[in-house]
Amino acid sequence: MPDVVDPQTRSKMMSGIRGRNTRPEIIVRKGLHALGFRFRLHSNQLPGKPDIVLPKYRAAIFVNGCFWHGHDCHLFRMPSTRTEFWQNKIVRNVARDREVSLSISRNGWRQLVVWECALKGRTRLDFESVMQRIADWLKGGEPSGEIRGMA
Repeated sequence: MPDVVDPQTRSKMMSGIRGRNTRPEIIVRKGLHALGFRFRLHSNQLPGKPDIVLPKYRAAIFVNGCFWHGHDCHLFRMPSTRTEFWQNKIVRNVARDREVSLSISRNGWRQLVVWECALKGRTRLDFESVMQRIADWLKGGEPSGEIRGMA
């Protein structure tokens, strides 16, 4: 199906999408703060500049958008225009995610990925459940974790 807007409009729309302070990220931050957790944002001291860093727990939390990180869920669909460009971009993002994950682990930090589909869409989880899972992970000893929407 062809795009419904002209290329300039689409370019402007896509360039307006932020990489920081996204709605899902802010939701998680507010929930963590309400639970009493204190954290830093986008620390450039760690690889990949994690969205949320909790030094007390040596933990980094990434709140990933399903489209941009090629997540296997209903929120990701490869665009039908400029497919090669988008495929290359998503593959590079996924490869970078793997490199960042390895680097963070090597530095002795724990990491959690919270996927956008856990917070919105038809597979979203109950907000309190998501926050409880994050809190349990932070207080536990697991080196890594992932929270995704219901399958």
